[in-house]
Amino acid sequence: MCPLISIIIPARNDAVALQCTLDHLQQLTGIAGVEILVAASGDLRSTERAVAGRAQLIWPARSSRSGLMNSAADIASGDILFFLHADSLPPRDALARIHSLLQDPKILGGAFEHRFLETSWSLRVISWINRQRYRLTRNYYGDQGIFVRASVFRNLGGYRDLGLMEDLDLSQRLKRSGRTALIRSPLVTSGRRFVDRGPWRTFAFVVWLLFLHTLRLDTQRYARRWQGPPDRVPGSRWSRVRWRIGI
Repeated sequence: MCPLISIIIPARNDAVALQCTLDHLQQLTGIAGVEILVAASGDLRSTERAVAGRAQLIWPARSSRSGLMNSAADIASGDILFFLHADSLPPRDALARIHSLLQDPKILGGAFEHRFLETSWSLRVISWINRQRYRLTRNYYGDQGIFVRASVFRNLGGYRDLGLMEDLDLSQRLKRSGRTALIRSPLVTSGRRFVDRGPWRTFAFVVWLLFLHTLRLDTQRYARRWQGPPDRVPGSRWSRVRWRIGI
């Protein structure tokens, strides 16, 4: 019998994307034997309509993405936790691939290749650059669909209470604890944040954050800017004031 997978989706004012993702999940091979948890904050009615009974919906007191995911992980029944952004679409054989990979007891977790849903040349180039980074470093982002053994996740203390880069932090702690692996099949994620804010401007901001993180300098003061206003869809367009790194 395969270990139970718990798919955990954090959603903050993101009902439209969430509905599309839940629609897509119904097409995954083996989805009937999977637990799906949505940890939400923000728009109650729209989120409930999007879920429509297809997942266990919880409303944690903690509204940060790390807080939402940790709250769902606290009640998850699965032996494997599969963290999925509300605008991310895993390959149809994702569950089988995760099960197959984790048959090796030495592997603690991993992630999928990343590809943007949109096909503009700028996003294709950014995706290619990002691919070289994570293949080389084995440092993964949340929009790659990080999965991890539940026991390992809990032993590590879950996601740290960070406003951003909580996914990178977890990935690096996983890597220090043992082996992680990359599934060479793309998980498709919306590039709306890059499209709405400007692909290269957003990419430059990501590079800046990675630079600060590498030097162990403060990145958390940029969390609000990355996330956008709490009452809007995540990654909403930046204000029209003159943009510069450091605002």
